[in-house]
Amino acid sequence: MTAVVEGVAPSVELVEHAPAISLALSGGVGRALAAGDIVDAAPDPYTPGRWSLRAGSKVGAVAVAVPGGGAPFTVRVTPKVPIARLFFLLGYSLNPKGGWRDGEVEVAEHRDLLPSVAHAVERQIDRALRQGLLQGYRATEETALVVRGRIREAEQIRRRFGVVLPVEVAYDEFTADIAENRILRTAVERLLRLPGVPRDVRRRLMHQRARLADVTAIVRGQTVPHWRPTRLNARYHHALHLARAVLDGTSVEHAPGGLRIDGFLVDMNKLFEDFVTVALREAVRDSGHTARLQDPHHLDDDAAIRMKPDLVLYGPGGAPCAVVDAKYKAEKRGGYPDADLYQMLAYCTALGLPEGHLVYAKGNASHAAHRVRHAGIVIHQHALDLNQDPTGLLADVAEVAQRLTGS
Repeated sequence: MTAVVEGVAPSVELVEHAPAISLALSGGVGRALAAGDIVDAAPDPYTPGRWSLRAGSKVGAVAVAVPGGGAPFTVRVTPKVPIARLFFLLGYSLNPKGGWRDGEVEVAEHRDLLPSVAHAVERQIDRALRQGLLQGYRATEETALVVRGRIREAEQIRRRFGVVLPVEVAYDEFTADIAENRILRTAVERLLRLPGVPRDVRRRLMHQRARLADVTAIVRGQTVPHWRPTRLNARYHHALHLARAVLDGTSVEHAPGGLRIDGFLVDMNKLFEDFVTVALREAVRDSGHTARLQDPHHLDDDAAIRMKPDLVLYGPGGAPCAVVDAKYKAEKRGGYPDADLYQMLAYCTALGLPEGHLVYAKGNASHAAHRVRHAGIVIHQHALDLNQDPTGLLADVAEVAQRLTGS
């Protein structure tokens, strides 16, 4: 549904991989969408001032702000899979041992992705902070008038040239301004700046920001600090995984002419790839095999042509025994794209494997197997139904894993 004011739409709602729609847009907004890799955008060749918009695999919401152009133009892209299922894929990919099953993250109240994410982040942070802020030791280096910890002798000589004060010191400080809290604070800040966050959720997010007021937010461009799961930060785990997904999915871009693009997007291509490879790795964990994700190899003897299958399975002896590529994409009318078969044939040939496996999100085509002429290589095409419940989905992944291991 699209709202239109004075002939120009202030917002538009699209559906992932749905047919294109024609919309009246300003030239600046249309060009920003075309250049921003958000949706497929092109000017209508027959009607000036109108643009053709089509959503691809990225779902979520973005706002495009034009200097002096009033309210930002908002694009919302709804995923084809239910929001609850998308959260399961996301949670399992991030943390298969504690991924979000149905009921663990409340998403039923919201139809769109961004409100659901904002609601889930706020709830998970609230649960994480119920016992107070986690504190820990943070390595600190600073210039001080008193000696604390140890003196950084090399820095003292380089900067002070023999002057006694101030002193360059290093020490471990017990504080709440640690990586875990900084990630949560930054996720809250990002969500508060995004369009489409419901008023009640925004109010609760502001409450969480107040609880994290003494924590330093991560500045854009800085590397997100590393945190390590431990028994001490166990109550933070769900919140941290979801907050990291927010940091990975939010973006701010400044386009030529002062355009600003701000939003939260999830690439369903990458999400499906991450889920399939992580789920297969978990399914073969106790089989004696080793699964390596994004395993680098070369197609030619001179190692000039690189290739990186999504998953390569190695047998107990250390030799490759199976290769997998995950493909979440729109099917062509007659089934899956032939180019995927050619790519898998190259993988099998370079790795010396008799079989290869392509895993798709289920659409019009069903499972198929193709034997390549004069090569004897069999390429399997598997289809996973993302609309089923998590138990059924993981059972289907386990069936694919059995084919990989030959069990």
